[in-house]
Amino acid sequence: MIIKKYVVNNMNEAMTRIRYELGKDAVIISQRKIRKPGIKGFFAKKVIEVTAAAENPSSKKEEESMEDSLKTISNIIKNESEYKIENNMSNNQPSIKDDIIIPKTNIHIKDENNKDLEKDNENSSLHKEDNYELTQQIKEMKDILNKLSIKKDDSIIEDSHKKIGDLNDSKEYIEIEKMKKFLRGLDIDGFLVDNIIEDAKNIKDPLDMKEKVKKVILNSINISTEDNFIGKVIFVGPTGVGKTTTIAKLAGKLSLIEKKKVGLITLDTYRIGAVDQLRTYADIMGIDFKVVMNQKEMKEALKSMENMDTILIDTTGRSSKNIMQISELRSYINKIDEARIYLVLSCTTKDKDIDFITEAYKILKYNNVIITKLDETSSYGSILQILNRSSKPLSLVSTGQNVPDDIKVLSKEELLKLIFQEDTIC
Repeated sequence: MIIKKYVVNNMNEAMTRIRYELGKDAVIISQRKIRKPGIKGFFAKKVIEVTAAAENPSSKKEEESMEDSLKTISNIIKNESEYKIENNMSNNQPSIKDDIIIPKTNIHIKDENNKDLEKDNENSSLHKEDNYELTQQIKEMKDILNKLSIKKDDSIIEDSHKKIGDLNDSKEYIEIEKMKKFLRGLDIDGFLVDNIIEDAKNIKDPLDMKEKVKKVILNSINISTEDNFIGKVIFVGPTGVGKTTTIAKLAGKLSLIEKKKVGLITLDTYRIGAVDQLRTYADIMGIDFKVVMNQKEMKEALKSMENMDTILIDTTGRSSKNIMQISELRSYINKIDEARIYLVLSCTTKDKDIDFITEAYKILKYNNVIITKLDETSSYGSILQILNRSSKPLSLVSTGQNVPDDIKVLSKEELLKLIFQEDTIC
């Protein structure tokens, strides 16, 4: 609270200065006429002394400032009463009410001069007017004091609410930062973590942050539970992600367990031992096996397997950086009618590589993803990133080297527990 006194010639001048210095919300606390001293006591000039108050929004100690302001206003009221009454009221004159104590003084009347008596009578009349004016001002002051007290209480309450709000915001911030750190510890991509947290913050359920995050992730997981791998099935992906072993496992499951007629075709003649590895699996399971070197041989191999329930086609691993090689693979795939294409990726693939691979292979228009090598890591956050970047459902996961056992379909709940390390799969 700012309180200032102004000595002015008139109220217009006072209002102009008050508004300029204290602002439009300032209030006038008191006003009185005084004589400004002249030369050696002569030529005294009548002026007005105005006291005004305004809030100080920049005060750092609002409560202490309010207390000081209340005391200052009380002092002003006391000083006003002492000034107006001075020593001109008799002992018998009643004191002004409203709990303001007025000092009682005697009035000395000079008998020597009747003019002095007349002057005193005139002054007495003037003081009556002044006293009435003072009483009105005191009432106004009490109203102001009451308003200031209420405002003080409101400010304290508002400040308390603000502090509670700040505390709640601080708690939420700490909780969110802890959850971000936890998710990054699960090898979930940072960009994906931010998106998950933002979605979790918008959930209105009275859940803790971890449960909200789980709910968001569960809703984002896309699992394909209806894949029967009937017809022509093509497997694509980078070198070393486990395509050939995954095909062998799936072939064993379809032929040995589900008793389907299965045929195998491979285009992977670049990798040493890849053909021999797949041929060995085919011989053990009694499956028809073909190696093709060009599109003509591919057409002939497909024709020879027309009576098969499923034809599994292995392709050469292609680097996501070599768009020319991926385009060459597309020329083979485009000649195969009614085929489903599966992108195979390892769970151990780095974050940046996941982005490059899922994007580069989109020219092949793959339908689903298969994630391998879950047995080679203890964190599975990369699965979320693969599903997010590819925007395709998860069909299978590979959990080891055993053929045909280590391959399975996960439910959304199983995958969520796996990601949060609440369950194991290997």
